[in-house]
Amino acid sequence: MLALLSLTLTEQFREAAMKENGIGTLDYHLKQVKAGKRRFENAFQSVARMILDDTSLIDKVIVHGKSTYDFGLFRTGKKHVIGMYDEINSFVSFVKDAAEGGSSSEMAFVLVGEPGNGKTFFVEYLCAAYRQFLSKEANRRYTFTFKNLDRLGSYGKITTAQSQTFEDPMILAMNLFPSEDKNKEYLSRLGFTDDEIETFYRSFRPLGACSDYVLNDIRSNTHDHLDKIFDYIEIVPVPLSESLGTLTGKYSAKDKITSSAVDLLGEESIQRLLHISDLNNPYRFDLRRGALARVAGGGIHFSDEIFKNKKDLVQVYLGVIQNRNIEIDGFRWPIDTLIIATSNNSEFNRFVAEREEAPIVDRCRICYVAHNTDYRMQRQLTSYAIGSETKTTLTKAELHQDPNLNYAASIAAVLTRLPRSEKLTPVEMMKLAAAEVAGEKSVKTLAEVIDTLNHEPDITKRFGQKGLGQRDLGRAIQLLMETSETNEGQCMYGEDIFRALERVILDYVVDGSDRSKYLQDLKISRGLYRERIMTEMFNAYMDEPHAIRKDVMNYVNMVIGIDAENLGPDRMWKYKDPQNGELKALKIDEKYIQSVEERLGLKTREQCEAFRTSIRKIYGQKISVDPGYDFMDNLELVKAVTDVRLKSDIAGAGSLIGALANRANEENQKLYDRMITTMLNKLGYCKTCAQKTIEYFCTQNDEN
Repeated sequence: MLALLSLTLTEQFREAAMKENGIGTLDYHLKQVKAGKRRFENAFQSVARMILDDTSLIDKVIVHGKSTYDFGLFRTGKKHVIGMYDEINSFVSFVKDAAEGGSSSEMAFVLVGEPGNGKTFFVEYLCAAYRQFLSKEANRRYTFTFKNLDRLGSYGKITTAQSQTFEDPMILAMNLFPSEDKNKEYLSRLGFTDDEIETFYRSFRPLGACSDYVLNDIRSNTHDHLDKIFDYIEIVPVPLSESLGTLTGKYSAKDKITSSAVDLLGEESIQRLLHISDLNNPYRFDLRRGALARVAGGGIHFSDEIFKNKKDLVQVYLGVIQNRNIEIDGFRWPIDTLIIATSNNSEFNRFVAEREEAPIVDRCRICYVAHNTDYRMQRQLTSYAIGSETKTTLTKAELHQDPNLNYAASIAAVLTRLPRSEKLTPVEMMKLAAAEVAGEKSVKTLAEVIDTLNHEPDITKRFGQKGLGQRDLGRAIQLLMETSETNEGQCMYGEDIFRALERVILDYVVDGSDRSKYLQDLKISRGLYRERIMTEMFNAYMDEPHAIRKDVMNYVNMVIGIDAENLGPDRMWKYKDPQNGELKALKIDEKYIQSVEERLGLKTREQCEAFRTSIRKIYGQKISVDPGYDFMDNLELVKAVTDVRLKSDIAGAGSLIGALANRANEENQKLYDRMITTMLNKLGYCKTCAQKTIEYFCTQNDEN
């Protein structure tokens, strides 16, 4: 009893203090809006402002040969959105159009694509960013509570009733009285200009059924006396809670039996009926029981796998999207919500095949989401799949990560996502998709391939739509760790990822033609992995982490300087280092140049000169943009240089492989030990993956 009394007194003191300072009153809130310290804007406007307000975070970039925009909001944080340029641009355009009163404001944004391509992560990242945005004082959302309801006589022990849909106080101000002129007069008295008031009224919405009913009761009780009406109103911040689903909320599709419209709209409250004497009072409905009301005050509603829901629930969504209302028993509550949904291709295709479902699709902005096809970007996504925490064995021994693991997993995953084309080989397509050099093939060819594929009526045939997803990659990492447990339990060895991915393909890819293609892609990725290991071995042999890179750049600089004047009999050429501007001297070794070009398969003088011209052209284009460009993305050139160096008289491939494979004599053992030491100290290997990598290098052929 004493505790209750103490609480009552505390509440009285708080209310008295708020009244004295004016904080919590409608007048105070509106004056804050007038002063620019608070805002009145809808959900679309808030999200658009969050993304577009800081123009320094918007960059123009070239993706797959076409110009587009990149928005910094989606690239911040330890774990952020990777790639998805087209999808992000579609979403930003959608929100911007809705914010400006376009037709998008009457639609839902629906991401459709294969499982594991980042749809859910994108929406959850957006919601997290929005919560962070709204947590700043200048962006806080506010609503109102009706208090002192016990004075009205028809609410029993119910003393307060908060707006069930978290309506904005400005909406209340525009509905204080039945007369629009009277409401405008009130706003004018607070200092708002006619233009400002007209701007507010362009976003006018009626009050929801509950707020309207209670306000009418208050007006009747106070005889429309404004000051007395205000005794019943308190302005409060909208609670920002992910777990409660306020301002951002997720509704995941349920099975046909347990799903119910109640989960979205709410239902009649037995508890409230015990206190409310008028059964026509819509406050008897508890809308917060449903997911939509909790985000109705300028929030984001995420419907995960929307088309998995039973038909009548999808029809509920149609009504909400179309009318922007929650409707129960003829009562209406307007909502201010950005609705984003996801769907897998299979459910979406099954749904649209039914003609009677056309209206819901007509109310959706469909955005087809492709898998990431840039293997360089994939490396970050692969890091997400591996996880940021240190991996351990079941006995808590730390698992080392092979420095080649991420590369191997990334190229294998990306190759499965690239369609076959007569114009480009899989490796050429992979390299061009990553904005790398692919021989004489240009990114223009890739753009043409993408454009052709993206006009396919069958969504799954479009560029990047099929392939192993992130969840598949996650499964492979789990299998890899099991493999590592049986292999000394010390290292996540890179080559093991191919067997793990093969297992995933065999176990989870149902379509036979897809399975066959993915296995072929694995074979191609193994070949690329072997080339990388050849380079690693030479670096280890030379006791230099970037030995091959230096030799590649030596070749490049030699072909640039080979025809220079005044080389002299010593064939020395001086050039300016693009990174630091320092003058460097390089001896033109024509024998080395010819050896590299022989490895490239260039047989005639014309072929050699054409290749040298292409190298000079690439140098001119790349170095001007990136002074640190090193031609290591030119796989053909890197392989040729590696072969020349490995198969030269200083380290013939046969002798090096032979020496490492047969360590019966002391000299060979010393070479092996020295390379192991370099790999441990300079190249990021542990003893387990160093030994296994050398063992793999000594194996002439990959398993088929």
